[in-house]
Amino acid sequence: MARIILAGYMFRYPLGGMLSNTLQYLIGLVKQGHDVFFVEKSEYENTCYDPGQNRTSNDCAYGIRHVSALLSRFDLADKWCFRDFGGNYFGLGKAQVFTLFKTADLFIDYGAHGSWNEEAQETPLKVLIDGEPGTTQMKMCLKMEQGLPLPDYDFHYTVGQNIGEKNCTVPEAGKTWQKIFHPVDTDQFTHIPINPRGAYSTVMNWKSRENLQFHGRVFGHKDMEFDKFLALPDKTSASFDIAVAGSNMPETELMANHWTIRDAHRITLTYDTFIDFIVESKGEFSVCKNTFAITNSGWFSDRSAVYLACGKPVVVQDTGFETHLPVGHGLFAVRTVEEAAEAIKEIDGDYTHHSTCAREIACEYLDAQKVIGKFIRELGA
Repeated sequence: MARIILAGYMFRYPLGGMLSNTLQYLIGLVKQGHDVFFVEKSEYENTCYDPGQNRTSNDCAYGIRHVSALLSRFDLADKWCFRDFGGNYFGLGKAQVFTLFKTADLFIDYGAHGSWNEEAQETPLKVLIDGEPGTTQMKMCLKMEQGLPLPDYDFHYTVGQNIGEKNCTVPEAGKTWQKIFHPVDTDQFTHIPINPRGAYSTVMNWKSRENLQFHGRVFGHKDMEFDKFLALPDKTSASFDIAVAGSNMPETELMANHWTIRDAHRITLTYDTFIDFIVESKGEFSVCKNTFAITNSGWFSDRSAVYLACGKPVVVQDTGFETHLPVGHGLFAVRTVEEAAEAIKEIDGDYTHHSTCAREIACEYLDAQKVIGKFIRELGA
C-alpha cells in the first residue's frame, strides 16, 4: 500500500461534471488499497464559484461544505485539504499537510498546475497527469521559448493517446508522455435501467476561455466545432438535449435547429444531479474541443466514460481515439454530421445491443481499478 496525494480541482468549482472527473481517479486509487489524500490550493483571487449565488469570490465555504461531504461518501473523510487565497487551511491543517508530503510515496498533479510542487519536493515520486492534451504541451513550449522553468516531475502522463505518434500534431515539449484513459468507477453504475425513449444528451461548455495562439495557429473550443453538426436533429428522428454553459452560445440558432437547451449549471449542481442526467438519457452525442480534434490528440472524455459505464451508447466527434477503443458497437467516432446521423440510426435500430456494448467497453477499457492499477504498476509505486 502506498501513501498517495492527488492534487486537483474540486473545491473551487464544485459542479457535478468537474467533481466526477477528479473523483473517478480518487476512487480508483482507494479501491487499489492505497492511503489516498486530496489537496487543492487557490493561488489567485476570486476563483471560488458558488452556484447558489452564481458568483465567484475568495470564499469557498460552499465548495468546502459540498465537496467534503462527497469525499466522505467514498472513504476520503478527513483525507483532504483546501488552502484558500488568504493562506487558510481547511480539512487537514498546515502542519499536517507538510508532514503528509514528507511521508507520501507518490504525488500526482492532476490539474494543480504545479501549485503544490514546493511542498512535494521531499516526496520521492512526482507525476503529472495532463487532462488537456495539446493545450498543456503548447503552453509548456511557450514557456520554454520564453526561458521560463517548467515544474519538475518524474513522469508525465496524458489522456491524449496519440501524443508522440506520427498522426498527432501535439508538440511533446521535450517530454516523454505515457498514456492513461480517464477512469470510471463502473461499480457505481451496475443497475442502470435502459431508457430507449430518452434523448441523446451531453454536458458541455460552449467556450470556457480564450483561444490559444501557438506558432501562428489558433486552437479553440467546442464553439469552433459545433457548427459542423448543427443540422443533426433534422437528419434523424432522435431528440437531443444539451446542457450548456459558457460564453456567446447562439441559443436562438441552436433551438431553431431543434436542439433542446438545458442549463448546465443546474444539471450539474451536484455530483448526483450530473449522474441522474446521464442515467435519464438514451445516449450521448457531443463534439469535442477544437484543439483535441485538429491535432488528432486521441483524447476521450471522462464524461463519455460515465455514459458508457451507464450502458448509454456514445456518439462523439473523433479525435483519433478509435485506434485505442473499439468503435462501431456502443461507441462511434464521427467527423461529419452524416456519420453522426448514421451512427444514431444504427443505435436506434438495435438499442439493447449497443447499450450492452457500451457497458462492456467501459468495463474492459476504462474501469477505474484497471486503469489506475496499470498506472500504479508502470510507476512502480
